Amino acid sequence: MVTEAYITDLNEGDREAVALVGFAAWQSSGAFRDTHLDPAVIERVRKAFESFALEASGDVAIVKLDGVVVGWGAREGAPDYISDIWVHPQWQGRGIGRHLVEHFLDQMRGADIPIAKIATHARNENAIKLYERCGFEIVWSGTSWSEHMQIELPKVRLEKVL
Repeated sequence: MVTEAYITDLNEGDREAVALVGFAAWQSSGAFRDTHLDPAVIERVRKAFESFALEASGDVAIVKLDGVVVGWGAREGAPDYISDIWVHPQWQGRGIGRHLVEHFLDQMRGADIPIAKIATHARNENAIKLYERCGFEIVWSGTSWSEHMQIELPKVRLEKVL
């Protein structure tokens, strides 16, 4: 666990860094190394991260280390759903993702939400392992449409009883 890292709310000065961290984390994922990496898809994803960072107004938490954004997460949509966990590739494997997941789980417990949900690409092995270490279990596997990428993706949904 990275103990010198801290979680804070998204502020105006962090929006560009949030977009860059999210896009770098997406690019580093082995889940998208095949058919999903044509230039048009890459550009749509880059723009989606930029739009999210500019427009996000919901529950977005960022992790800073020495004042630099190294990861972020969000709860958008349903209150029981963690929609995003992104950690810059340089900082992956150091507990930052777990720190973010636990932050959102604590919020859900405080709101008496009985079950937490999260989803990821079915081949995103590192994310799945992280979520399972946090106590999540896969409850669904299939395909779903990615509005941002404009393609069908193999996905898994995981849940954790709180």
